[in-house]
Amino acid sequence: MSRLALVASETVTWIKVDRPTFDLVGVVLSSLGLAGICAAVALGLGTVLGVGFIVRGRRDGSRLSERLSLHLLEAPPH
Repeated sequence: MSRLALVASETVTWIKVDRPTFDLVGVVLSSLGLAGICAAVALGLGTVLGVGFIVRGRRDGSRLSERLSLHLLEAPPH
């Protein structure tokens, strides 16, 4: 019974905790930073792909109108 009394006397019923704070400026700045990184990666990939397509098209030697054409065939007469 003395052990039960010892455990009961050591019970913590209240703990002082600092008031939580929400850093809205930090959240907004980190979001803008992440969006900037995504925009920079997209710009870099778009530039590399665009230059690659242009170089590949010029090496092909065909005219732009021929490359973009759908090359439709005439329907056979009925």
